[in-house]
Amino acid sequence: MKRIKNILVLAGVVGIAAVFINAVQATNITSVASSETNKDSLSRVHDYNIYALKIPSGLNFAGERVPIEDPDIRERMDRELLVNTYWQSNGLLLIKRANKYFPVIEPILKRYGVPDDLKYIAVIESGLTQAISPAGATGFWQLMKGTAREYGLEVNDNVDERYHIEMATEVACKYLIKAKERFGNWTMAAAAYNAGQYGMAKQLDRQEVTDYYDVLLGEETGRYVFRILALKEILSNPEAYGFNFDQEDLYTHIPVNKVEVDTVVTDFPKFAQQYGINYKILKIHNPWLRETHLNNASRKKYYIEIPKAGFYPSVQ
Repeated sequence: MKRIKNILVLAGVVGIAAVFINAVQATNITSVASSETNKDSLSRVHDYNIYALKIPSGLNFAGERVPIEDPDIRERMDRELLVNTYWQSNGLLLIKRANKYFPVIEPILKRYGVPDDLKYIAVIESGLTQAISPAGATGFWQLMKGTAREYGLEVNDNVDERYHIEMATEVACKYLIKAKERFGNWTMAAAAYNAGQYGMAKQLDRQEVTDYYDVLLGEETGRYVFRILALKEILSNPEAYGFNFDQEDLYTHIPVNKVEVDTVVTDFPKFAQQYGINYKILKIHNPWLRETHLNNASRKKYYIEIPKAGFYPSVQ
């Protein structure tokens, strides 16, 4: 009887020891897992660093020198580089969209003799989207109704050519050329695109200066050229500012065929089906068509873009 009791006691001790060992092992596993998690967390923290940025030497806008030795100019440039570098999601979206839309914009600027740097006006005006401002400025180039009509665009409820990227880019070119002729350089022309030619001329006269970098302006126009310069620098050298991507990550321009239309179109959904696409795809490529029909009482010639096959699953 005594022997049986001793055996039971021994078994209990062994059981308690086993429980203790398992508990220690579990604690060690948890500790290791926790340590690995902390290590990963610390690694992520250490991999994400915020750096002061060096102002690039030889900064220029359309070949026109930026006087970066001026402490005020240097601080304003530094601000825009920092803001646009560390607004990473927006920066990456701009890089992706630029790959899609710059091939549309660049040839038009070249044809008009407008320096390539001025394409960045569309970047800061709209983020390369069909934006509408609270004041009613519309499209990639943020044209007001009056300006668009003055330069020959059709703007009404049925057709609004401010949404037509090529046509709006042509208007922007004409405006910038006119501003450059008035003020003598592209930097001032860019500023006038934001503040208006009258507004810029008034400030220059009042302050008795002739240069953008010498005139005191309101917040928006005062930052305007520096924002252009910052985005030019970042989009031209994205890896240097920490943006990492593969070519396949970028948005691509989709080639189209242009269909001439000089009659009324009563039903664009049915019109789209004739070309093997749906209404949504038709509107993506022709946002200037504002309604589901085209009035066209004057029998004007329009060119409607139809994407080529192979880019949308629904395109035949």
